[in-house]
Amino acid sequence: GDICEPDFIKQLFETEKIDIVLHFAAQTHVDLSFWHALEFTYVNVYGTNVLVAAAHEANVEKFVYVSTDEVYGGSTDEEFDESSPKRPTNPYASSKAAAECFVQSYWERYQFPVVITRSSNVYGPHQYPEKVIPKFISLLQQNRKCCIHGSGLQRRNFLYATDVVEAFLTVLKEGKPGEIYNIGTNFEMSIAQLAKELIHLIKKTSSESEMEHWMDYVKDRPTNDLRYPMNSEKMHNLGWRPKVPWKEGIKKTIEWYKENFHNWKNSEKALEPFPVTEPFAQLSGP
Repeated sequence: GDICEPDFIKQLFETEKIDIVLHFAAQTHVDLSFWHALEFTYVNVYGTNVLVAAAHEANVEKFVYVSTDEVYGGSTDEEFDESSPKRPTNPYASSKAAAECFVQSYWERYQFPVVITRSSNVYGPHQYPEKVIPKFISLLQQNRKCCIHGSGLQRRNFLYATDVVEAFLTVLKEGKPGEIYNIGTNFEMSIAQLAKELIHLIKKTSSESEMEHWMDYVKDRPTNDLRYPMNSEKMHNLGWRPKVPWKEGIKKTIEWYKENFHNWKNSEKALEPFPVTEPFAQLSGP
């Protein structure tokens, strides 16, 4: 089914005994959002509205909306906490910020028990290779160069998949209705440094010139935030902190992609420097 199909969603809540909703469903590729802003708005905003309305009608016990650190916009020095203003700079982040407002309004108006989370970049096995870490790993494993947008100096915080799972379990158990929680990590790396790290691990080289050989600088996306530094003290106070060290997480991730890259449909398309997709032809719904 599709979260943008109100009849299907209504039937789902009427026929299944759903007491908790974790809402992950979204269009999430930032590059793609510049070319398909309407689709991102439709799925992320309208779809969320359909889902939260149906969940409210069904009186679920808790509705967790999974948002992103990107709603804050970029920062070079200011650390964002949950009360920082939203300043999204791309259509994906804008659609997630708008969806947050819809979700929050159900708390304000009905005291419906919603919780919003904003997390750093998640990585690990099973991630579709359009995202930067599996994309670089897959390219290198095929003896192709890492495609780096712009300068490569943009920095990202990377959180291993099992750590973010623990965070969601903590939010389900301890998260207070109406609250927002940053799920972040202090581990931060530039995209250029990430490429070098993966080249070192996959191509077994520490030579700067050889590393540069495996890096291909392409044009930048229309806007590319430099950093998303977040303060996650609220989550720490609930008892959660990230545990998996980068070296352990990235080793497991590389090993998984050696065996599993071709499990996805159109996985080769995901490795292009910029997204290659079919146009969004039809809107059904509102």
